[in-house]
Amino acid sequence: MQVGPDKDERDLIGKAKEGNRSAFSRLVRPHLPRLIVLARRMLGSAEDAEDTVQTALASTWMARARLDPEQPIAPFLTTVTLNKCRDRIRRRKVARLVGLSDAIYIVSSDDPDQLRTAAGRELLTRTAQAIEGLPLKLREALVLVALDGRSQAEAARLLGVTGKTIETRIYRARQKLREKVDFS
Repeated sequence: MQVGPDKDERDLIGKAKEGNRSAFSRLVRPHLPRLIVLARRMLGSAEDAEDTVQTALASTWMARARLDPEQPIAPFLTTVTLNKCRDRIRRRKVARLVGLSDAIYIVSSDDPDQLRTAAGRELLTRTAQAIEGLPLKLREALVLVALDGRSQAEAARLLGVTGKTIETRIYRARQKLREKVDFS
């Protein structure tokens, strides 16, 4: 069951719809860290994640007339961010097809044991690459539930599918990851 927004959020949505940029900033600011983490997990790059969230917020501002003060803003922002991630992933695929780019993963650790750190970085790099290599529908389900900590029901609502579909996608995503990455 989805709970509606509190009075402050409803007021901010109303003011944002009227064109108040300050209200819009106060409305979205608490959601930024979560949106950036979500985009980072989808895209594998902190820089791409920040750019994508910025694009999502710009799109939300441009479409602010569609905001509903009776609906919480978080699911709306999440959906717009996921859509912008999908767009960026599609553009990457086209760019790779014509040989213009390749994904770069940067994984850092402060662990003083260099061998263990190197092995951990390699595993994280392979895992990140394997996640990025998953079909988009499997990746979205996995990121929302396993990495972003959402319930399967919430992920299903955000993606417009059934809970059983999310369960199946997560199972298949984990199977594919096990095939591609040796976690032992």
